[in-house]
Amino acid sequence: MKKKSAKRNKRHVFVVSDATGSTCELVVNAALTQFKTSRAVLHRVRQVRNVDQVHAVIQEAQKVQGIVVYTLVVPDLRKAILTLGRHRAVSTIDILGPVLSRLTDLLELSPMAKPGLFKGLDQAYFERIEAMDYAIKHDDGQRPGDLPQADLVLVGVSRTSKTPISVYLSYRGFKVANVPIVLDTMPLRQLFEIDPHKVIGLTIRPERLQLLRRARAEGYMMDMPTYTNLRVIRKELQQSIDIFQEQEWQTFDVTLRSIEEAATVIMQLLGRHLVE
Repeated sequence: MKKKSAKRNKRHVFVVSDATGSTCELVVNAALTQFKTSRAVLHRVRQVRNVDQVHAVIQEAQKVQGIVVYTLVVPDLRKAILTLGRHRAVSTIDILGPVLSRLTDLLELSPMAKPGLFKGLDQAYFERIEAMDYAIKHDDGQRPGDLPQADLVLVGVSRTSKTPISVYLSYRGFKVANVPIVLDTMPLRQLFEIDPHKVIGLTIRPERLQLLRRARAEGYMMDMPTYTNLRVIRKELQQSIDIFQEQEWQTFDVTLRSIEEAATVIMQLLGRHLVE
């Protein structure tokens, strides 16, 4: 009975590309980290260059009630996989198509629609991919043993923009981890074992933090009185500031700062600059 249930819970994801498929696979794996209970089986289908190959993929996916995620630069192939997927009730997700269409509109240029161009990307591209993967895996205090590998570690109480700043900087090629400060709880000991110059403590005005937390509570449709209590918030923030000062970490106030602005200033504090 258990085996039958486990089999039913498996979801087959076909990663389809007209080249190596590494970009598509990276996106899929990054997304799957958010679904801890899923049992996804990846099927890699590379070098898809004609409609017959598209037919074959859709047929395979239909047999196992799978999902097709694809990066195809040729418009005819994207149209074929979408049409055939709909015809056979196979869900398809186009990762590259919307980006190409939007860039075509904004740049007023037409894409070359030539498969395999990503092979020519330089080392900076692969470093950026590695940084994005690092940020995802080291969000909210995960894998503290890897903190020495980080270019930057952001520390602060809940809702001080740790995660969005981390993700934004990872797109710029920086390995960023973030660690929460929890009231009346000692922070991860690994925080005190790394170079203090690469740790930034994030602060925010109590009233602003209360508004952000209330919005979050409403979004989850949950009653969170302690989480949104101004007196508790002030206590949390004071505790975090005490830790920052004790460890001589640089601090940055994120109140009313955009993610882009905060990221830029934070890197300047570290003596680094964001490259456009």
